[in-house]
Amino acid sequence: MAFPERFSNLPDYAFPRLRKLIDHMPPGGAPLAMTIGEPKHDMPAFVGPILAANLAGFGVYPPNDGTPELLGAISGWVARRYGVTLAEDRLMVLNGTREGLFNACIALSPETKRGKQPVVLMPNPFYQVYAVAALTVGAEPVYVPATAATGHLPDYAGLPADLLDRVTVAYICSPANPQGAVASRDYWKTLLALAEKHDFQIFADECYSEIWRTAPPPGILEVAAEIGADPERVVAFHSLSKRSNLPGLRSGFAAAGPQSMIRLRKLRAFAGAPLPLPLQRVAEAAWADEDHVTTSRARYQAKFAMADRIFGGMQGYASPEGGFFLWLPVEDGEAATVKLWTETGVRVLPGAYLSRDVAGQNPGKPYIRVALVAAEEETERGLTRLRDCLYG
Repeated sequence: MAFPERFSNLPDYAFPRLRKLIDHMPPGGAPLAMTIGEPKHDMPAFVGPILAANLAGFGVYPPNDGTPELLGAISGWVARRYGVTLAEDRLMVLNGTREGLFNACIALSPETKRGKQPVVLMPNPFYQVYAVAALTVGAEPVYVPATAATGHLPDYAGLPADLLDRVTVAYICSPANPQGAVASRDYWKTLLALAEKHDFQIFADECYSEIWRTAPPPGILEVAAEIGADPERVVAFHSLSKRSNLPGLRSGFAAAGPQSMIRLRKLRAFAGAPLPLPLQRVAEAAWADEDHVTTSRARYQAKFAMADRIFGGMQGYASPEGGFFLWLPVEDGEAATVKLWTETGVRVLPGAYLSRDVAGQNPGKPYIRVALVAAEEETERGLTRLRDCLYG
């Protein structure tokens, strides 16, 4: 049986690769997982009561694009957070943002551009669904370095004009996974101008937008509104997984221009998995409440300060502006991961598993990604073990 060749060079997903690397080795201490970005802070207290009050909703098919109440709650949050008023027909509920980031490429990236194979841009390192989405639509994925030299954000404006003319979609994550870099207003303005000049769309993955160190990261929706950008240039993605410590709820949303949203909703009518009605009721309450977000953010900010204290003065250490990962420099990420596991039991992710080789170079190879999602005492214990093992 023949299989699609476009996926033949796709490596295994990061976590199966990690299991192959270290699971056959005994840990050198009590196992402590600092790999996956699965928040461990408390869920909002209202989750259980709302679910219990709406159990009958599991007995009906839920609205595919979101209930009017949930869309209204999302619209209200966008207005409070970004000062932008979006009609509900510019919003769509997602079963987690990974679904939206993948399907938006199918719905919106054309088969050809100017008679040539389209290009989909993404930072390198990056969230792996970007590459699979590009390959699925027959586009050429172009991995653009997001290193210390570029402020850990991709320099799309520095790409050749003939390449940019083939671009249909540019993915960007802010705060960035894994480095925690934040796109400034000027960065967004430059990218929006580039998209207008070369006729492509920006897919802004902003699922870490509410975990920040000193100031709320500017969002693409507010910057686009400020400069009067064409709303069809932007598709923004947000999630409750990180913001509200609800990764298992699988609830997010996409915001797009009117014509783009028509196409997104049409595809989702055939291929999407609607969020069960009781979960939509929980999501509605979560988007309407900020107290639980503020409490959780303060805990992450304390962990940022903890990491600064533990790694302060270490050459190459950079404290993240947002998100909840550390991107720590090492000589070789795989070797460091093995050493940590076999000598301390701390489990981290090699940076190369989040990146692609380009011209023989992998920008993630000399890094490990460390998640700051566990309770404070456990996080401090893990970071201290890590420091003493790799940098002591």
